[in-house]
Amino acid sequence: MTFIRVAFFALYGALSFTAIPAQADIAAAMAARDGTLMKLQFENSPVDIDLPGFENFVGEPLAFSMFEGKMLLVNFWATWCAPCRREMPGLDRLKADLGGPHFEVITIATGRNDPMKMQTFFADTGLLHLPLYRDPGFELPRALGINGLPFTILLDADGRKIAHLIGDAEWDSPSAYAVIEALLEDVTK
Repeated sequence: MTFIRVAFFALYGALSFTAIPAQADIAAAMAARDGTLMKLQFENSPVDIDLPGFENFVGEPLAFSMFEGKMLLVNFWATWCAPCRREMPGLDRLKADLGGPHFEVITIATGRNDPMKMQTFFADTGLLHLPLYRDPGFELPRALGINGLPFTILLDADGRKIAHLIGDAEWDSPSAYAVIEALLEDVTK
């Protein structure tokens, strides 16, 4: 009986130890929030979500599976959205600075956004690094229960939701970089 207890506690301890790094990264990310990033709300644990597809600028279908193994910051926006206009340059700088093999910033125009107006929006705000993706049927916001724009979600490398932010934020602030870098620690190991 004593051997079984020792084996149980050893196994329990080993399983608990493997969960600590992910929790430590979330805790570090939460502690790094400041300013507009205080609106970033973390899940108690990663949430499996089933996200519908979206499309590129010319209407070709895309899926989130194409980013498998990367942590994603997914931002939903629209050409008519004034807070989106304020926020997008920061997202562009974040993607330029931290985007790579482990992290990607994806911006998806939701609803009826004329592709030409999307291009004009990008040109007028000086966006050079963000993709022109769209969801003309508003399927993603419907699936996520989004009621307003901009709306941002963070997905871990397994495609699970770990946080969301309602409204605009300063994604190129020291706080945003610290949050993303803390979350990336587990992905880059």
